[in-house]
Amino acid sequence: MTGWSPTPSERVSEYVQRILVIEHASVTAPFTLPLYANGTPTLLFQTCKGKIGGQSNHLTLFGQTVFPEALTLSDNFTLIAYFFHPYALYSLFGLSPQELTDNPVDLQLITAVKAKALQEQLLNASTTVAMIDLIDDFVQGLTVRIKTDIALVRFATAAIARDPLRGVEDMAAQDLHLTKRTFMRLFEKQVGILPNQYRRIVQFDAAFRQLQSRRFDKLSDIAFAHGYADQSHFIRAFKEFTTITPKDYEKLMGPRR
Repeated sequence: MTGWSPTPSERVSEYVQRILVIEHASVTAPFTLPLYANGTPTLLFQTCKGKIGGQSNHLTLFGQTVFPEALTLSDNFTLIAYFFHPYALYSLFGLSPQELTDNPVDLQLITAVKAKALQEQLLNASTTVAMIDLIDDFVQGLTVRIKTDIALVRFATAAIARDPLRGVEDMAAQDLHLTKRTFMRLFEKQVGILPNQYRRIVQFDAAFRQLQSRRFDKLSDIAFAHGYADQSHFIRAFKEFTTITPKDYEKLMGPRR
């Protein structure tokens, strides 16, 4: 199995935060990929149908993921994930982000004709690079004019990512010159969750990435580095978003090299 992260092309980078490609050409038993909260709506394509909950399809659109989910693949596959900026769902698909929070859907239920055509082209593409070009074409075709509120939420999500410990009320008043209520309503409309919940997800995701990297001596190092009150606070947050403890996750990753 190999994985790589191509840089989003300039024509989609306004909406696409990052791209992940995983290729597995020797699947002998069902392969399960855990899906955890990361603060980014996602368009997911697999060359073999993937099972998520009760669904089985090639193209899946995710809103915000708060509760952990899993994707199961039973055959050799190429997987391409487009991680959108948090504010992109409404602009690109005209959907209320709240509708997709913890509710991934088959893309063909949203835009049947375009999704069907995209799926056929992807399944017939000869290379992964060609698949990425096709998805770029699709995303670019969905682009609509950016409204002022999208620009405001873009600023807010970037500011939260830089400093997830800052109070959202301060940001609303000092940086955006909005009331707390107006800011929360605008943010939830565009992102699908409230700003404080997004802040907690960003905080968790940064800590989770450090855990994955193995660049720490003690769990308390991660906790304090990412603004948790103590190790217990970090463990509670980790269990909330993954249902397992950090130690359990370390066991899943295997021994350090």
